[in-house]
Amino acid sequence: MTIDKAILDALRATSTGTIHTVLLKKGIRRTWMQGPKPTFHAGERLVGPAFTLRFVPAREDLATPESWSSPTSTRAAIEAMPEGCIAVIDAMGVPGAGVFGDILCARMKKRGVQALVTDGVMRDGVGCEATGLPIWCAGIAAPSSVTGLTFVGWNEPIGCGGVAVFPNDIVVADGDGAVVIPAALVADVAKAGPDQELVEMWIMKEVERGVPLPGLYPMNAETRARFEAEMKKG
Repeated sequence: MTIDKAILDALRATSTGTIHTVLLKKGIRRTWMQGPKPTFHAGERLVGPAFTLRFVPAREDLATPESWSSPTSTRAAIEAMPEGCIAVIDAMGVPGAGVFGDILCARMKKRGVQALVTDGVMRDGVGCEATGLPIWCAGIAAPSSVTGLTFVGWNEPIGCGGVAVFPNDIVVADGDGAVVIPAALVADVAKAGPDQELVEMWIMKEVERGVPLPGLYPMNAETRARFEAEMKKG
């Protein structure tokens, strides 16, 4: 999936907090994934289409080391990941089964995957760090995925951290976590996001000047008129 450069630049300039607020105003409440935290190489804001992966609870006849060689495996899913995507893994928040380790992350990095976001945990923390792949996750654990999870598929709708994620929704991840923008709303968010950032920068300057919050944040009509007049002056 190719994202228009102007849209990409606008989203890279917009924080996940602002994106969440813009979507909230559109009635979309569940956009910030609970669980994924900036863990490895997550200092830069990243934007990309979601490539989804889904685990379900472990079932003993399926969640075995032999399953790693199955056609329906995390290994096969990685080979289907397009360059520039952000892998979003539904691990149901299970804390004791590392969904991916260093070798899988190294292969993702080699394939040009931008980042990995999961509500589950990773294993091989030191090795994952060494791959250079940006990772947002809920923690680190030694046990492998089959300890508590069964991998069932990729590029289908999932739930990650309480958020519905569809393939090719746009994921934005930064120091505050990761949000999902429904594909149909990406252009609207890309337009509104930088405008909201500009408003909040102006409000912050007013706060630093000592202006009280009532009528400033949120703006009343008088404050809005003053803001717009100042923006016209440049």
